[in-house]
Amino acid sequence: MQQKNYIEFKKERDLGAILSDTFSFFRQNFKPLFKIIFKIAGPAFLLLVAALTYYSYMVSGGNSPATLMQSRTAEFSIAFLVFALALLIFYSSLYATVLNYIKSYIINNGIVVEEEIKQGHRNYFAKFFLFFIVSAILVIAGLFLLVLPGIYLMVPLSIGTAVMIFNEESLTETISSCLHYIKDNWWYTFFTLIVFGILIYIIGYIFQLPAVIYTVMGIFTKSGEVSAATAEADWVFVILNVFGSIVNYLLATVSVICIAFIYFSLNEKKNFTGTYENIDNLGN
Repeated sequence: MQQKNYIEFKKERDLGAILSDTFSFFRQNFKPLFKIIFKIAGPAFLLLVAALTYYSYMVSGGNSPATLMQSRTAEFSIAFLVFALALLIFYSSLYATVLNYIKSYIINNGIVVEEEIKQGHRNYFAKFFLFFIVSAILVIAGLFLLVLPGIYLMVPLSIGTAVMIFNEESLTETISSCLHYIKDNWWYTFFTLIVFGILIYIIGYIFQLPAVIYTVMGIFTKSGEVSAATAEADWVFVILNVFGSIVNYLLATVSVICIAFIYFSLNEKKNFTGTYENIDNLGN
């Protein structure tokens, strides 16, 4: 039996329906979803906060990344690499948690089983970590070659984590399936991702505004230039920047939900999985 207000994933949707159902699912599952996120991905989240705080500390007080690369290359490089690694770990954990939440939601007709999500996280965390690295290499290589191949690859690879979990495929199978799903649907997927990305950017920018305003005010109130060697950390900037960034990283939860809806819509276009299941259920 399906839960009240159950949202069916396995059906074809247009752009408007994907956006509407993404935010509807997020609104309906906000509390239990974030409860399980912090329970499972909490350690990765705390690691990200610590790395982000240190990186923000490095670039505060009048220091810019370009200046720091010249004056304190080793220290800045370590801070940046630690932050990048922490971000990769967090996203791998977040995606594994949210997509397994959705998988449990679908299997149990609107009821999520925590143990299923935990087991799914254990199974896919490392796989997602590797997938993100391979995807970055492929996209960067494509951008270096002729730019357009890199842009083209971004779109199919964006649904890779959903393909890997819901199709239960290996890394190489996932990449192949991504290209299969996107064939004849590249523009549909591209515009959906762009429109959704703009919406999330606008929402996230609201929380970044305090740091932006504080930085702009600082530019007009400072007298003279501050060298990287003598600049002191600006903890107000650090706190505002960390807060705004954390909210944006948590907003990625909504992006993962959107990716799941895109995947199921493409899967329905290609395989009619949901349609066949509904036909089979008519006799039950």
